[in-house]
Amino acid sequence: MTIATVARHAQVSRQTVSNVLNAPHIVREDTRRRVQEAINALGYRANQAARQMRTGRSRLIAVRIEPTRDGINGSVLDRFLHGLTETADAAGYRVMLYTAADDEREIATYDDLLGAYDLDAFVLTGTKHGDPRTAWLTGRDVPFVTFGRPWDAPDSHPWVDVDNADGTAQATRRLLDTGHRRIAFIGWPAGSGVGDDRHAGWHTTMAAAGLDGADLRRSTEDGIAAGEREMRDLLATAEPPTAVVCASDSLALGALQAVRDTASRVAVIGFDDTPVAAAVGLTSVSQPLAAAAARCVDLLTGVLDGQPTNPQVLLQPALVLRHTA
Repeated sequence: MTIATVARHAQVSRQTVSNVLNAPHIVREDTRRRVQEAINALGYRANQAARQMRTGRSRLIAVRIEPTRDGINGSVLDRFLHGLTETADAAGYRVMLYTAADDEREIATYDDLLGAYDLDAFVLTGTKHGDPRTAWLTGRDVPFVTFGRPWDAPDSHPWVDVDNADGTAQATRRLLDTGHRRIAFIGWPAGSGVGDDRHAGWHTTMAAAGLDGADLRRSTEDGIAAGEREMRDLLATAEPPTAVVCASDSLALGALQAVRDTASRVAVIGFDDTPVAAAVGLTSVSQPLAAAAARCVDLLTGVLDGQPTNPQVLLQPALVLRHTA
């Protein structure tokens, strides 16, 4: 069984079959489907070793699985990985998953994987200021794209990100439009790109409405217990808030628990729209994770094909309203 056999069966050229096998994203969908049907009907199997020698590619993309935390926010990356795997498969690539406890071990894993599997590229998540991972890959000319922008140098490499500031701004505007003025914010300590961005959306929206809110900001580590603790502290003040925007669903679920335990009337909004948020009816900001994954693959295939386009992609989140706001 050869490519020529498949081409005759699908009534296309041998080059078209080769494109479907090696660069399916450049083939029209109806043609790609017809060739795939012929491949399935004939039972054709490409010789992966020969293909790699011919194209110089392994068709493998690697991405890290983040360490598990509270089982809530970890689902955000799970959804991204699912979308990445599906989109990569449609483009003719496979996704290899790996784990690493910290940046140093992740970089060591890059070295091991590149030696063992001759990977084509990496997708990095969880970018931060002074990220050593991107510097290591750039210094060795290893193709990569990040889900999360490079906070120190926005034009340094291809990336896809979600406009976190716009997400918390949407949440704050919703609360302002429904009559709230004492709107608190529970977020993470200053210094993380994502956390600072989510705080900025709340802060600038409050300022535009002529509201200060400095006494309503709380910073803490992520987690349900931390969110509950900070919300109880806010409720115990002389002028407690009537609403709160949180930097994550974990913090928001903790805040919601404190509100319900004290029978307070406080609107609560989270961020990431996790399955737990949907289950308990928590209003939350939803990230377009499937779109983010698809754009990451688009950027990578462009880089690998020598045709990079739109190397920086910023996607807009959407506020999902439920009964908590």
